[in-house]
Amino acid sequence: MAGPGFHPHAPSLLHRGLAKTLGAGMWFFIFYRARQDGAALLGLRHPWDHGDHHDEHH
Repeated sequence: MAGPGFHPHAPSLLHRGLAKTLGAGMWFFIFYRARQDGAALLGLRHPWDHGDHHDEHH
């Protein structure tokens, strides 16, 4: 399968669990950031536009 001289070891249960946990955390973070500023990323609004905050300090 992998050749006559290379026989990799199977990953342990700990490493498989860590890989799934870190992978899920990465995707949750990506979806969270897309929800927070996805419109600015796609060019639908400017990052500096904050239409819901009106400060009247003079």
